[in-house]
Amino acid sequence: MDVALGGTFDPIHDGHRALFERAFELGDVTVGLTSDDLAPKTRVEERYVRPFAERKADLERELSRFADEYDREFDVRKLDEPTGIAATEEKFDVLIVSPETEAGAERINELRAERGFDPLDIEVVDHVTADDGDVISSTRIVKGEIDEHGTVTPEREGRAQEQ
Repeated sequence: MDVALGGTFDPIHDGHRALFERAFELGDVTVGLTSDDLAPKTRVEERYVRPFAERKADLERELSRFADEYDREFDVRKLDEPTGIAATEEKFDVLIVSPETEAGAERINELRAERGFDPLDIEVVDHVTADDGDVISSTRIVKGEIDEHGTVTPEREGRAQEQ
């Protein structure tokens, strides 16, 4: 199977790793990594995102671990459009998404239908929660609330205990 997923992946965290693991369980993986121009348009909150080349290097290191474990191939491609390569290339069978991007996956299938492509199977991978019960997200990590594994930072723990 040819599996696709996409995102900004900055920084990579255990929620992303859950997506990667499911993708590699299913087949060879192509990851669309948002371009420097697209990345700011994909976020709800404004925050710094590292340059594409840095994010790609980190992503390839992370993906290589899964590829080795599952004996799969992977490719990282630049995304310049939100619907990305899954909408424009017929070869894909499955699209891996998180709950908040499921609607985008449905839109990709609409675009594929317009092109005469078969629809993708959409695999929704649940969020991974942090120790505090909230969702692990790159924004929370950048803000210093949690680390990449969802462990609440010591500063946050201290404030929570004071309240």
